[in-house]
Amino acid sequence: MNKKIIKRAAIGFGIYLIFAALVLVFYPDDPDSMDWRDREQYNKVQIGKLELGTQRQNIIELMGAPDISEAKQIGDQRVQIMFYRTQHMESDGITTMNECTPLLFENDVLIAWGDGTYQQYTDWQ
Repeated sequence: MNKKIIKRAAIGFGIYLIFAALVLVFYPDDPDSMDWRDREQYNKVQIGKLELGTQRQNIIELMGAPDISEAKQIGDQRVQIMFYRTQHMESDGITTMNECTPLLFENDVLIAWGDGTYQQYTDWQ
């Protein structure tokens, strides 16, 4: 009797592992296909892992397209700020800056993110 239970448990566990592997292979994290709640959580986690000096393209590959973006050229410097939604404020169907975390880039390199970053961007001259 015990052998039958162990055998069935092992088969069940094996089926579970195969199912989990298939889900991971065929349904990877793709921020562009997530609903807004999942995307907010995903963005929070990814922003928490960021490091200064990361290339802008690497962040776009990781997090998808930003929700809001602004850029300006000052002399030979390209300055860009990208906003990723990280907190829900109003159920109006519009993502606003106060619902996002800003990431600031100089010449496509991450130099700052979080509170005060947008002010740093607007003060840049």
